[in-house]
Amino acid sequence: MGTKPWFEHYDEGVPHTLQPYPQSTLLTVVNETARQLPNHTALLFKGARLSYSELEQLSNSFAAALVSHGIKKGDRVALLMPNCPQSIIGQLGTWKAGAIAVPINPLYTEYELQHALTECGAEAILVLTPFYDKIKSIQPQTSLRLVIATNIKEYLPPHLRPLFSLFKEKKEGHRIKLKRGDLWLNDLLRQHAKEDHPNVPIDPSDPALLLFSGGTTGTPKAVIGTHHALLIAGMQIKTWFGSVLVDRDDVLMLLMPLFHVYGNIAVLATGIVGQNPLALVPNPRDLNDVLATIRKVRPAFLPGVPTLFLALIKHPDVQSGKVDFKSMKLCIAGAAPLLAETKNRFEALTGGRMVEGYALTESMMGAAISPACGTYKPGSVGVPLPDVDIRIADELTHQDDLPPGQVGEILIQAPQLMKGYWNQPEETDNILRNGWLYTGDLGYMDEDGFLFIVDREKDVIKPSGFQVWPREVEEVIASHPAVAEVCVAGVPDDYQGESVKAWVVLQEDQQANRDDIRACCREKLVAYKIPKHVEFRESLPKSTIGKLLRRELVADETKEPSSSDEKAM
Repeated sequence: MGTKPWFEHYDEGVPHTLQPYPQSTLLTVVNETARQLPNHTALLFKGARLSYSELEQLSNSFAAALVSHGIKKGDRVALLMPNCPQSIIGQLGTWKAGAIAVPINPLYTEYELQHALTECGAEAILVLTPFYDKIKSIQPQTSLRLVIATNIKEYLPPHLRPLFSLFKEKKEGHRIKLKRGDLWLNDLLRQHAKEDHPNVPIDPSDPALLLFSGGTTGTPKAVIGTHHALLIAGMQIKTWFGSVLVDRDDVLMLLMPLFHVYGNIAVLATGIVGQNPLALVPNPRDLNDVLATIRKVRPAFLPGVPTLFLALIKHPDVQSGKVDFKSMKLCIAGAAPLLAETKNRFEALTGGRMVEGYALTESMMGAAISPACGTYKPGSVGVPLPDVDIRIADELTHQDDLPPGQVGEILIQAPQLMKGYWNQPEETDNILRNGWLYTGDLGYMDEDGFLFIVDREKDVIKPSGFQVWPREVEEVIASHPAVAEVCVAGVPDDYQGESVKAWVVLQEDQQANRDDIRACCREKLVAYKIPKHVEFRESLPKSTIGKLLRRELVADETKEPSSSDEKAM
């Protein structure tokens, strides 16, 4: 890769390259840790603890159970649950069976869930009990033949289980009766308790993970990450933060969901490589639980999105000084722009450092992060990690590297880039060209190699760090009988960073209001995709060839408040 300007800003001790990377996998790391440090803490969950030896044996048992029920190498196993011990056991066990893990957002509607399961062709699913009925209602329209259910109380501390059964299990939908042919995870683990993982050869180049992303078109697609890619990304981030975080000792908070590349790779893979205990939080929006976990485990590392940090700052317990954040050495904000005020206030609370990062699902995390100790440039997402190369290309020709300060498309080259989109060769060829990932994001690098994001060529909206693709929302709104035309885009939002807005033109002689449009969306879309704002117009701006001018609508939004939005309310 040669000498790069950003090397001058690497923290002391961070090498320019980690090559050659071992021809290994995260499974090997877990196995070695279980042998060397059998009692070392792997997972912390609501006061319960799981050691590496326990995690190794439980995932072996799950792998054996999958194989005994006909799961073969390359099959897809979906995981529908929030962050909990079962999600980690399920993912590792799926890998040991030679299968591909597909973590899916448990908040998906039936419509979205059916699409995801159809897209990946999953034959088996491990599902938390509150989402079981949703799976059963769509199962006939999917390839699912093996449904395994698990209850969250199975991994709660013993003293909490009776309380959960008494006060929460039925009320919150955890008490279910399995349909014929479906299985309980705990029964399977007991049946295969003494078995080693199956003798299935696993190569580092094998697919390990499918994570959903909109790519450049906005149509949800499954991104393929290999076993080697996950190990490489974990090694890069662990090395990057090595001057601050201590391997084995420091607790990492895993509150970013595992269906997102941020949680599954930036935290889970990094924690496994560093042998760090991982504190699991099922719902990052449950601030009381987040704060209770912080009190219990005293984490050194808190990854999140800017809205999480802002919400924590404003929480009454934090405002009154009832929560001590001083254990936190490092926080990283990703998935949305970080305001300087949020950074300064959170650093004052923790006494630690807050940095910013940039990555895509397609890059399998590794891209750019601010130095953990060195230079921080406001507005920048940092510099490329070891073995990551970033160039800024002309937006139209993609041929020329642009000089510092000039805006163009961000291109990434790294050893852990996605293998491609599952069963989408044309989409893969469109975004991966000659070893470079064409991100569709616009930005520039300064003379020191710091990256600045200025716009998105591909229009993805990121409310509170979630990904929302306009086309998906537009198709749902367009299905409303009163709607003639619709355009969806992201608009600035003081709290979410960005919120979803829909501009709607109604059919002649038809009526609808904001609540009607939002109700239509609620039937098919998860909550964060539902437009926060709906504006009704007589017409929408279009180019000479009839293409909707989304950017023109967004530009109008930043000029002055819209009265028609208020009218539509």
